[in-house]
Amino acid sequence: MPPDLAATRAFSIEIVQKLKQSGFQALWAGGCVRDLLLGKESKDFDVATSATPDEVRNVFGHDRTIPIGASFGVITVNGGKRRGQVEVATFRTDLGYSDGRRPDDVRFSSAEEDALRRDFTINGMFFDPIEEKVLDYVGGQRDLKNGLVRSIGNPFLRFEEDKLRMLRAVRFSSTFAFDLELATQRAIREFASHIHVVSAERIAAEMRRMLTDKHRMIAVRMLRDLTLMEELLPELDSIVGHALRWSETYQSLEELRVPDFRAAMALLLRYVCQHSLLDANPHRPVEPAAEICARWKLTNEETKTIQWLLRHENTIRQADQVAWPRLQRLLIEDPAPLLIEVGRAIELARREPLKPIEWAQSRMELPEEDLNPPPLLNGGDLIKAGFPPGPSFHRVLEKVRDEQLEGKIATTEEALELAKAELDQA
Repeated sequence: MPPDLAATRAFSIEIVQKLKQSGFQALWAGGCVRDLLLGKESKDFDVATSATPDEVRNVFGHDRTIPIGASFGVITVNGGKRRGQVEVATFRTDLGYSDGRRPDDVRFSSAEEDALRRDFTINGMFFDPIEEKVLDYVGGQRDLKNGLVRSIGNPFLRFEEDKLRMLRAVRFSSTFAFDLELATQRAIREFASHIHVVSAERIAAEMRRMLTDKHRMIAVRMLRDLTLMEELLPELDSIVGHALRWSETYQSLEELRVPDFRAAMALLLRYVCQHSLLDANPHRPVEPAAEICARWKLTNEETKTIQWLLRHENTIRQADQVAWPRLQRLLIEDPAPLLIEVGRAIELARREPLKPIEWAQSRMELPEEDLNPPPLLNGGDLIKAGFPPGPSFHRVLEKVRDEQLEGKIATTEEALELAKAELDQA
């Protein structure tokens, strides 16, 4: 069970209060301050303080603190299952980013210096939850009011330090439907080809957050305009250059109603996988989707589901013309509701009637015994009936299942009779 957000919030205030009572400056920092000023609920309440990591551990006790990030000035304070964990970071200045991702070293500093080393002005503010006072050294309140994502200081320096910030800029701009400041845009275009120094896992994490947001189509458009798309998904180049197909892809992402990364990826990759989809063998990878999933180190479940959706989106869009046994096998799969949503989004983007999708949806609402009745026969039954195991078992059992679903047979005796006739012909 995840921690209770209200309890985590209260716990973070307790941490601030205890640090202040111990003689240190302590403030909420980063995203939770931005969300507070936007009137949004925040999941994380990070605390920044003048206390050093050792001092933080002394205040809260070594048994309640975790020093995993101590070398960067970060101590995790554990509040238990209900209250969760809160990161407490010492005000710091970062000293060099030779790997383009993490600081080489840090120097503990003041709140103002700490704000100046952060990524964007809307993330660079502090808030005192005890005095209910904002500390803004970077103009974050102004940019929030104006709906603007702007790098703190020189954007070229910010992205040279940490290449992941380019994807974060796109995510914040799209999620909040904010403009991206022009100098920040120019810097992203300058450094776009350097995005590959970021780990696959972090790239995938940012893409998940962008593509599950309701403004996913804004993110996709920005990735294209800022030349990040050609670095992250060069496979899309031929589609981006095809006005009709790109427009349909973009529109289908806008029509997608569910915040699901797998569905969004299937829509994004649909046209680039068309050649692979001509192969009817369900055991072969759907390329280039499989390669992209491997490149981004997506989970096995994500990889499998994305390819399954790509294989069957055309079938679900013709559901009212598909033989019931074939359709039934799709509708009983776990991702079937997602397939319905993908098909719906495509048909709306193509301005085609939704009747086949709606028909498939209605079939999914059948009672379990009608949608997925227990098979009348299995391999063990055939062996018990005296048939020697062999490669024809699978074909025969498929034939029996089809006739059962079509209502042509209804008993085990009828199933065995059909199986015998099929096996005798083999």
